[in-house]
Amino acid sequence: MKRLAALIALMPGMALAHPGHLADAAGHDHWVAGVAIGVAIGVAIWGALRGKKDDEADQVDDAEAEPQES
Repeated sequence: MKRLAALIALMPGMALAHPGHLADAAGHDHWVAGVAIGVAIGVAIWGALRGKKDDEADQVDDAEAEPQES
């Protein structure tokens, strides 16, 4: 029983973050990192959406460029 109690005591507890931690970080320069992460996510989404449009345009151009056999 003592071994089980020691094992449970030594196991790390789950760290649960909540939005209240953002208020603690607001006084520091951590908000700059949050903005940078947000910008990076926005650029990634924009690039992914733009890449899909470019791929579709390439497929249309390829279809038009191929000679038609009659």
